[in-house]
Amino acid sequence: MHSAFNQILPTDAPESYWQATSSARTHRSAQLPARTNVVVIGGGLLGTATAYWLARAGVATVLIEQGDLASGATGRNGGFMVAGTAESYLAAIARLGHATARAVWQLTLDNRALLRRVLGEEGIDCDYREPGHLHLALGDTQLAELADDVAALRADGFAAELLDRRQLQALIATPLGPLISGGLFAPEDGLLHSAQLVYGLAAAAERHGALLVTGTTLTSLAPDGGGLLARTTRGDLRANAAVIAANAWLDQIVPELAGRVTPVRGQALAFTPTPAIFAHGMGAALTPTGEYWQQVPDGTIILGGCRAVAPGQDVGIRDSRPTPEVQAALEQVLPSLFPALAGLRVARRWAGLMAFTADYLPIADRAPKLPNTWVVGGFCGHGMPFGMRLGQLLAQAAIAGASPAALTPFRLDRTTLSDA
Repeated sequence: MHSAFNQILPTDAPESYWQATSSARTHRSAQLPARTNVVVIGGGLLGTATAYWLARAGVATVLIEQGDLASGATGRNGGFMVAGTAESYLAAIARLGHATARAVWQLTLDNRALLRRVLGEEGIDCDYREPGHLHLALGDTQLAELADDVAALRADGFAAELLDRRQLQALIATPLGPLISGGLFAPEDGLLHSAQLVYGLAAAAERHGALLVTGTTLTSLAPDGGGLLARTTRGDLRANAAVIAANAWLDQIVPELAGRVTPVRGQALAFTPTPAIFAHGMGAALTPTGEYWQQVPDGTIILGGCRAVAPGQDVGIRDSRPTPEVQAALEQVLPSLFPALAGLRVARRWAGLMAFTADYLPIADRAPKLPNTWVVGGFCGHGMPFGMRLGQLLAQAAIAGASPAALTPFRLDRTTLSDA
C-alpha cells in the first residue's frame, strides 16, 4: 500500500505574484468518476501538460491535485523558459557525458518549440516572450568560466554569446556595480507568467475532454487487478495507468524513490513596479546557490534565490513559507549588483518546494512496484524547460505501456543518479 503525501497546504503559505495576478484561476471541484483510462497525480506544469496531451489523443483522463492548480513549484518559480539543466553546459557534460548533455539540451529546445505551437493552437495568453537571458559574471574567474561555456555551447550548435561589461551595460537600464565583469547571453531564452500557462493549459485539456479535480488528496495508490486503485478524499478511482507528477512529494507516494528525489525550499519576492530596467531574464551567482530575476510587463521585479544562507540550504524542507534570513538576503541582491536600486520596496514574499536529484537531471520513468505507472520529478528548480515535451512523452508512455526512447536519459537506473 502506498500512503498519502502531506505538506504545508497552499492555503497556509503566502501566494506568489503569479498566483495572485492570474486572471484565469478557477477551482475545479468536479466529482470523481469510478473509472478512467489514465489518472494523473499533480496539478503543476508536468501533470497538466501530461493531462493535456492524453486528452488531445482522445484518452479518458482524470487529473487529481490536492491544492489548486499551480499551487506548488510551478506557480512559485521565477517564470523562466530557458534551455538546458540546472547546471552549466560544461558541468552537465562533465557529469552526464557529452552525448547525454547535448540530447537533454536539445530536448529543452524542442520543448520551447512545442510550447510556442501549443500557445498558438490553444490561444493561451501567459505573457510569453523571448527576449533572451543574461547570466552575469562576478569577477574574472566567473567570466572565464562563462567564456568556456559559451565556446562549448557554440561548438554544439547552441546559441550563446559572451558579453563584456560595456556590452552588458548597453542592455541594462541602471548602472552596473563594480562586481559585474561581463556575462553570458542566451538570445533565444524566454519568460512567461507561469501560473497563467498552467491555467491556460488546464482549460485546453478540459476542452479536449480531460477531467481536472482540485482540492482532492490522494490517500493511497495500489495495484488493482491489472490496473490501479487510487483512493482519495473524494472517493475511489480505478485506472488502467497512472502518471505521478508530484515532484517534491514523489517519495511519499512511491517510497522506493526516497533518497532519489529530495525536497528543497526555494524563496522569492516581488518588488513594487518600477520603470523598465531589465528587458531580459537575469541570473547571477552572488551566493553559491545562485540568484535569478526578471521584470514583468507591469514593471514588477520578481527575484529569487539566496537559499545558501538558510540552515542546510533549505534541503529536505517541505514547508512552503518564506523565512526571515533568506528574505533579508534577497533584499540585498539587486543593491549589491546595481547600487542605484537600493530603494526598491518589497510588495510580496513567498516560497515553494523544488525537488533535486543527485545528478541535477530529472527522473521520468516507470514507477517501481506499481503497474502501468510512470513518475516524473526532480527538476532541481528547472522544470519549466521540460514540461511540455516530457508531458508529451509521458502521455505516449501511458498510452503505449512503454517508455519512448527520448526518455532514456531520465531513467531511474542511470549510473549518474546511482553513483552521484
